[in-house]
Amino acid sequence: MTAFSFRLVAVSLALASGIAAAAVPGLHGDTGTSAREVRRQAEAALPLDRMPAATRELVERQLRATALYHRLPVETVACGPELLDFVLAKPETLVELWRVLGISRLALDPCGPGQWRLSDGWGTVGAVRLLHHERRGAGGLLVFHGRGGYTGPLSPRDLSGSCIVVVRHWPVAHDTDDGPRQAVQVDAFLDVDGLGLEVVTRALQPLIVHSAASNLHEISLFVSQFAAAAERNPGGVARLTQRMARTTAADRRALAALAAGGRAESVHADGGDVQAELAARWLPANEHDAAPRR
Repeated sequence: MTAFSFRLVAVSLALASGIAAAAVPGLHGDTGTSAREVRRQAEAALPLDRMPAATRELVERQLRATALYHRLPVETVACGPELLDFVLAKPETLVELWRVLGISRLALDPCGPGQWRLSDGWGTVGAVRLLHHERRGAGGLLVFHGRGGYTGPLSPRDLSGSCIVVVRHWPVAHDTDDGPRQAVQVDAFLDVDGLGLEVVTRALQPLIVHSAASNLHEISLFVSQFAAAAERNPGGVARLTQRMARTTAADRRALAALAAGGRAESVHADGGDVQAELAARWLPANEHDAAPRR
């Protein structure tokens, strides 16, 4: 993904979901849909009646201002529902894990319950809020609001925008020996300040939706690999999470325990092999920084 298209994602879709702001996406073919009927269904499915009045008004106002709606393709994550729900509701833990592994410089710093400040170190900054979170059986639904902007040499003018991102997850059928799997679906409603609808839909939409779909795919793969590593070596993963200095001790313990599915720590005392395994697929952050910005 080009650096410029990453800015667009960080300002819009990825800004609000937190976990969808990975700086290390790969290629992904299907980019989802922006069909009018799908948007209508997505809006109708929002649990507005279960939100406080101020939150409901904010969501409705953002929906009215939406310049671009998009539903990303459903991704499958090989992990338990509790782990997935945890990293969705506490995306700073996943971002901190990437920092420890050296594969991202993204910062997502809590500034209150369900609130974060975002910075990618390249000129993109923003604020993210978790507006609504509910469990639905073994699945769940989260509604995020994000607002942010980009200032830097990759754009001739400052960019700013806001969005609502709705994340749903539910269990999917799997073979007995294959472990639990969860489906993830993301609906995004975004507005880019000062840009007309035609510019957003015709010029920016292909960049935004492709980048967002790639990000979601790579993040789903990472969480699956993290859960698999914890199953094989829960002790190594527990020791790796202890290096997450910006994360609370309680959240570090919860992340390791949920990833391991409640398994006790193994005899593998060194988390180094786990780190190499998890970081192997992604470009190190220092090499990513040195890559040409297009």
